[in-house]
Amino acid sequence: MATYIVVAILAYLLGSISFSVIISKKMAGFDVREKGSGNAGSTNVLRTVGKKAAIITLICDILKGVVAILIALLAGRTIQGLDNALLVQIAGVFVILGHTFPVFFRFKGGKGIATSLGVLLMINWQIGLICLVFALILMILTKRVSIGSIAAAILFPVLVLFINQNYIVAESTNWSYLIFSVIVALFVIFNHRSNIKRILNGTESKISFKK
Repeated sequence: MATYIVVAILAYLLGSISFSVIISKKMAGFDVREKGSGNAGSTNVLRTVGKKAAIITLICDILKGVVAILIALLAGRTIQGLDNALLVQIAGVFVILGHTFPVFFRFKGGKGIATSLGVLLMINWQIGLICLVFALILMILTKRVSIGSIAAAILFPVLVLFINQNYIVAESTNWSYLIFSVIVALFVIFNHRSNIKRILNGTESKISFKK
């Protein structure tokens, strides 16, 4: 039990490193949460700081998810008798939780999309790539990052129902991964509740990929 708790804490603390805030302060001299949408994510960094800062933020946020899963895998291989699938799932949930509610930045973070992508690509690269491509297509077609993100989150548990291979920790059944995918999807949707209202009202901001 102690190992699961330690992995959860480490993943949460890792997720709590808000690169968007750090990078915006370093490159533009302000906290990105004080500009634009007020969200500590790469999309708001793109709007308020620029493309270079947004790309760096995106990569760093993805890597948070990757490193969290690697920590869980290392713990599972170091200590015998643990449920390695549960370990990576705990790490995945808590690194996203940390990104959204960062303890180092007054619990005001991002919406967890880039970090979730890092987690997905590690847990099942096939599902991760499908969700990524699906999200990008919708973002390009609608010019709204939120629509692609929400749709990809919904697609995640659907794919888990039908894809039984390429999991980083294989299980005889996918039920634990299905529960994990539903938790992640609901969390992402919850984080986008204000976007959903604006989408329904037709006031959701568009983004230009040419800038």
